[in-house]
Amino acid sequence: MKFPQTKIAAVLSFSLLSACTVGPDYTRPAAPVSTHYDHQAETRLVQPGDAPDAQHVTLGDRIGGDWWLAFHSPILDQAMRQAIGGNFDLKIADARIAQASEAVRAAGGALYPQVDFGSQIGRARANVPPPATGSFYGVGPVVNFDLDIFGGTKRLVERQGALAEAERHRFDAAYLTLTGGVATQALLLASAKAQIEAVGVLLADDRRTLDLLRLAHAKGSVAQPEIALAETQLAQDQTLLPPLAQQRDAARHALSVLAGQGPAEGTMPDFTLADFTLPPDLPLSLPSELVHDRPDILEAEAELHAASAEVGVATAELYPHLTLSGSFTQVNSNPASLFQGSTTLWGVAAGLAGPIFHGGSLEAGRQGAVDGYKASLAIYQRTVVASLGQVADVLQAIGHDADEYSAQQRALAAAAVSLRLNRDGFRAGESGVVQVLDAERAHQRALLGEIRAKTARYLDTVQLYIALGGNSAGVSSLITDGNKAYIHETSAE
Repeated sequence: MKFPQTKIAAVLSFSLLSACTVGPDYTRPAAPVSTHYDHQAETRLVQPGDAPDAQHVTLGDRIGGDWWLAFHSPILDQAMRQAIGGNFDLKIADARIAQASEAVRAAGGALYPQVDFGSQIGRARANVPPPATGSFYGVGPVVNFDLDIFGGTKRLVERQGALAEAERHRFDAAYLTLTGGVATQALLLASAKAQIEAVGVLLADDRRTLDLLRLAHAKGSVAQPEIALAETQLAQDQTLLPPLAQQRDAARHALSVLAGQGPAEGTMPDFTLADFTLPPDLPLSLPSELVHDRPDILEAEAELHAASAEVGVATAELYPHLTLSGSFTQVNSNPASLFQGSTTLWGVAAGLAGPIFHGGSLEAGRQGAVDGYKASLAIYQRTVVASLGQVADVLQAIGHDADEYSAQQRALAAAAVSLRLNRDGFRAGESGVVQVLDAERAHQRALLGEIRAKTARYLDTVQLYIALGGNSAGVSSLITDGNKAYIHETSAE
């Protein structure tokens, strides 16, 4: 079949129009221009300290996805892999990535001709001599194609693609939250166990002191108020155990839940503080890199991209739609003979439809999309600013908690000297056993403070890695679903 040149020209014209895509083209927001989070804190941490366990940061270094390896703890690595393999949040996030990817495919299908199967049955009257009325049957394909001359469908595909990207970043955020949670709970478990052990020694000292005072009271050398004071001290120190036991048990339960296990069936390993090494070197990415590393910022940016595309979708609704359609039908009065001696009917049509009056709904829809974009932009900016503040807070905490740890170490060293002097004095007959026991109690209390300060430094380090977001490029997370295991490659910017 030959087309007139005028029809060919019209088709070419419509093809050129199809290159027009209305609405804004997405532009990535500018990265922060600042090169610092908190200049005071960074200046303090840039150079290595004099202490053997001092930490310092290197500006410009970025975090790896397996950031916990910096603690040099094989048992922590084992727990991480176990949690990654069983965590339900990762399974949910992975399934939502697949769902969003299918939504992109579904939206993209509208860019191609839609081919359907059509059939019909009916009664018709022919007004040719002699007039006759009879049944007819028809079957054949029907094709419809929206040329998308103003790009509404393309913008819809762009929007769905941005939403799928947001889901990938939500996976990365869940991954980071999970690994940070495992490290945090492991440290809290180890700290609680160490403190429980120190409190146990402290309570033993309290009881020995009380026994000696009661013996001395029986001999008439100690008054009853001193015994009451020792009993009060023992009771007060006993109150230290229940909160620590709760912290230990809650951390164990949390580790099991993070790994997708009930607490009663949990198989996560146990931890002690000796299982961890404090990283002396801390990477610190620049603020301009943070916006490309933190998954919550990247998720907010993807939502911003989707909001931008939504403006294009709504704008395209203000313009006409050009649709081509065609059909090829076999018609016969006998359904058994549809493909044998049937009448062949075909048709090609073009339809152009555009809005004239919709009561302002289309313009309102577009303005609503513009307002949504403004809200998404503010959410993105808020997320960036909050992230910068979080990193600055952690950097300050690293410095302050290092000071506290140094002070606790000095207190522990002084308590150790006092304990040694009192023991030497007791051997020489210059001091009593009660003074020795008091020195032992002071030493154990100093040890408790040192354990807490040490734990705070470890937790600060974990929080820094989480705040910086990590660079998830090349990280494979193993998600196990029943007997099926599959790998999701986390997105990389």
